[in-house]
Amino acid sequence: MDIKSAIRTIPNYPKPGIMFRDVTTLMGNARALRTTIDQMVQPFAGVRIDKVAGIEARGFIIGGAIAHQLSIGFVPVRKKGKLPYKTIAQSYDLEYGQDMIEIHEDAIAPGENVIVVDDLIATGGTAEAAIKLIRRSGGNIVGASFIIDLPELGGRTRIEAMGVKVLTLVHFEGH
Repeated sequence: MDIKSAIRTIPNYPKPGIMFRDVTTLMGNARALRTTIDQMVQPFAGVRIDKVAGIEARGFIIGGAIAHQLSIGFVPVRKKGKLPYKTIAQSYDLEYGQDMIEIHEDAIAPGENVIVVDDLIATGGTAEAAIKLIRRSGGNIVGASFIIDLPELGGRTRIEAMGVKVLTLVHFEGH
């Protein structure tokens, strides 16, 4: 199964010049989804992983499937104000301003091994914030796994500079 061919590209969305990589077509294809999850899990075979941290929103879908496959817990990494219990937060820079993500303060126990998961890595800002949150919780980052890499935006390099192994399945040129 060719994962890349299962991803729809939508030109000029959400603004002119952007080629939006839509993974909902991949998720709607049972074979492509299964292949994707298998390929995201395989590099961690034999590694102790306690939790999968999925970044809102498509990271929830992929991360939940990976957690199920590995029979481990799932931690939602959400935008500020979306979690019902006590949280810890981490801000990150956007093109024009800042945003914030949160996890529950008791989501990760000190010493737990965690992988960070999302559908796509672009600039790496959100993934970097998620890694900082997990480390502040006492978690150990085993790796970060993404379906898509947009290498021109530098996210992979940014996360690797934090000492985190990055796995991506496909890459697309451009933005």
